[in-house]
Amino acid sequence: MFGMLSPILKNGLGKPATRLYPFEKREAFDKARGQLEIDIDKCIFCGMCQRKCPSTCLSVEKAACKWELNPYNCIICGVCVEACPTKCLSLNKVYRTPVYVKENQIKIGKPPVKKTATKENS
Repeated sequence: MFGMLSPILKNGLGKPATRLYPFEKREAFDKARGQLEIDIDKCIFCGMCQRKCPSTCLSVEKAACKWELNPYNCIICGVCVEACPTKCLSLNKVYRTPVYVKENQIKIGKPPVKKTATKENS
């Protein structure tokens, strides 16, 4: 009987083992990756992120200038961020908030401006 008294006192008087999430939120770790974000104005819709993504959560339509992310399939590995030639993708340190309905993130951009070669007459 006295053998059970020690664990009961530790559990009753000690610090709780869990937090009351979402009321008590934990700070992000130093190397936490968080969520994927895009700066749609810098995107050229090349589709490199879509081809490199191991979880196939990205969809890029060049003709429609549409970029779509299924955040619930994303494993937050960062391969798409490294593969992006314009560096328009980034991983922030914000945890994903709980939602009732899972929706894809859709971003519509404007077509990239084509650079024209200028010829100098010398």
